[in-house]
Amino acid sequence: MIKQAILPAIAAFAFGAFALSASAATDPGNIQGMMNAFPSGPDHGMPDGTAGGDGAMYKGAPDLQVAISLVTAGGAVGSFSIAKALAVLAGQDTANAEIAKLTKQYGKARFTSYVIVQNFAVDDAVRVATAAGVKFPTPTLTGTDLAKQVVTLGLLDGTYYEGYMLDHVVSNTVHDAVMNDIDARYGTVADGNYHLISDQAHYDLAQALGVTTVKLAAYH
Repeated sequence: MIKQAILPAIAAFAFGAFALSASAATDPGNIQGMMNAFPSGPDHGMPDGTAGGDGAMYKGAPDLQVAISLVTAGGAVGSFSIAKALAVLAGQDTANAEIAKLTKQYGKARFTSYVIVQNFAVDDAVRVATAAGVKFPTPTLTGTDLAKQVVTLGLLDGTYYEGYMLDHVVSNTVHDAVMNDIDARYGTVADGNYHLISDQAHYDLAQALGVTTVKLAAYH
């Protein structure tokens, strides 16, 4: 339900703590142009059967404590800092290493698109949550305890899926609405790229935190 909307605090794991040009961050055509060469599927850029696409979904109430704790880790609402949140959750050394890894693995264009889409998702969900009059609890989670909880919320049969985690944190209704807004602004390919790199990033985070039982989604 829309009244259960919450901020998509998973943006804390964007691993995008580097400067982006103003034109890249605000011009949808720029992102669409960068992403034209990358593969796309029919549902938000994800292949059929992908959890968070048209596959498994969680339609229960969102976890407001995890949401607000993640948002708080990134700073004040409305001025969320990916770099600040990641430093709180995993430490600066881990953040720096992951940024380098993902940039090398996917290339600068795809990684930059990932960061921009994540940032847009935060802003868009803030708008939805504010309009819905959502009330959040006092945040109580921080550091690796919070990071592990986020990863756990994305697990389906032991595999992490970004879409499944977003269903748990922002609700399926709000998750889908934000993805539709991403599709309209940046295109389905950029949307799919966001989920794809998030699957890899959260798998990497789990391994770094010693949660080695987490499996990597095929869509990565």
